Amino acid sequence: MRSVLMEGMGTFFLVLVVGLTVIAPGAGPLAPLAIGTILMAMVYAGGHVSGAHYNPAVTLAVWLRGKCAAKDVPGYVIAQIAGAMLAALLVGWWKRGSVVTAMQPAVWPALLVELVFTFALAFVVLSVATVKKTAGNAYFGLAIGVTVMAGAYAAGNISGGVFNPAVAIGITLMGLSTVGHLWIFLVANLAGGVLAALAFRLINPND
Repeated sequence: MRSVLMEGMGTFFLVLVVGLTVIAPGAGPLAPLAIGTILMAMVYAGGHVSGAHYNPAVTLAVWLRGKCAAKDVPGYVIAQIAGAMLAALLVGWWKRGSVVTAMQPAVWPALLVELVFTFALAFVVLSVATVKKTAGNAYFGLAIGVTVMAGAYAAGNISGGVFNPAVAIGITLMGLSTVGHLWIFLVANLAGGVLAALAFRLINPND
């Protein structure tokens, strides 16, 4: 139960910071820095409890990697989505009256960039948090947070820089994205997680 609670809490704070920094008046160009920083902090806070996935695509990759029990996957994903939804509702209350314009990404560029950077994120998680040779390292949270920050800066103008199905649901509830575009993130993010697990196995066959 504590692992499920941690997943919900970590995702909650991630989506909360996304909404509060992106919806005006927000953090402007510093939003990706704030988002990457809160993710890093929550990864350090919850890594020893749940593995600190905070992302259904990461949970999928870690499960395929063999480092997350199948029985834990549904609870993790439900908690992540619930945390994202709760954060979205709270952001909506705090930011009531703000003008929110839903992004209108071009489908194929958004689909591809979301897949690529979700792949990068999931691969980094697998490489720094599940490998025997990197066990006990002190940089795993930093590596994960910086990956999200870099991806948000690089892909923000193309797709919004989501890389996380739970975040996609959260920003849809906030009005930052439309229901009609939700499938882009769900498909690309989950596919990125699967491909990251496959690539990890090819690169680390003995781990």
